[in-house]
Amino acid sequence: MTAALPWLLGSYLIGAIPTSYLAGRVFRGIDLREQGSKNLGATNLYRVLGWRFAVPVALFDIAKGAIPVLVLAPRVSPSQLFALTCGIAAVLGHVFSVFVRFRGGKGVATAAGVMLGLTPAAIGVAAAVWLALVYLTGYVSVGSIVAAAVFPVAVVLLEHPDRPEILWLDVAVAAGIIWLHRANIRRLLNGTENRFGRRAAPTARR
Repeated sequence: MTAALPWLLGSYLIGAIPTSYLAGRVFRGIDLREQGSKNLGATNLYRVLGWRFAVPVALFDIAKGAIPVLVLAPRVSPSQLFALTCGIAAVLGHVFSVFVRFRGGKGVATAAGVMLGLTPAAIGVAAAVWLALVYLTGYVSVGSIVAAAVFPVAVVLLEHPDRPEILWLDVAVAAGIIWLHRANIRRLLNGTENRFGRRAAPTARR
């Protein structure tokens, strides 16, 4: 267990790289935590700065989940359970980044990167659900919440995990993503949630 700690810490630190924050700071001199929805995620970055910044940041966030699973974990153990644990450490790093006072994003892209490395068929189903719902409703939050709920079901049906702990960890990740969207759920119920495609003008930090 002690030998695994540096790899778990490394996974956390990779996940904690505040990609969207750095993009806003370096290229526009703004703090994304003070813009739009004030979330350090690719969706808010898109609303504030557009596709040119949001797409590479989203890809980098996916890579933050895939690298611990596909590169770091195999150096220690071939266990899928250990790889998933490293992936969860990366997701926690993204959500609770030490570099931005533990105010990160909601972990959807980073979790997708983890599951892409471990359960590609199930994440493919979840991604299809996400795309369909975002297209039909215009709400990224709806797509993320429903895709998270569908994912563990897809794992059972398509991936057939050989250890029950893997499924329960998948359920925990999905539940965590839904919980992080609780403010979005309130806005959806109140009819005040932002639809995808609406851009917010960035404001200079005072």
